[in-house]
Amino acid sequence: QVQLVESGGGLVQPGGSLRLSCAASGFTFSNYLMSWYRQPPGKERELVAVIMPTTGSTNYADSVKGRFTIIRDNAKSTLYLQMSSLKPEDTAVYYCYRSPNHWGKGTQVTVSS
Repeated sequence: QVQLVESGGGLVQPGGSLRLSCAASGFTFSNYLMSWYRQPPGKERELVAVIMPTTGSTNYADSVKGRFTIIRDNAKSTLYLQMSSLKPEDTAVYYCYRSPNHWGKGTQVTVSS
């Protein structure tokens, strides 16, 4: 069955960087659009970034444009989110997503001094 396992979260100071990973299994990774979502404390889950399966085209939420990069390695069936210039408002649980309705368990990112 479809499995998505996120890793790489943690505590980072404002201005710092982190790279999240999502190891995918149970399906042909290269065939699917993949996304990162996040859920800040007390708020609804929101879309962060998407990457197309073949072209690798990407799209980002305005709040992360220029700071975050979504990357896919189809050979490793792994999705990444490279995050830089992190801000306290980036604090959230970050989720890997594949439609329809396949979510990982999430990884916590806390940006604080």
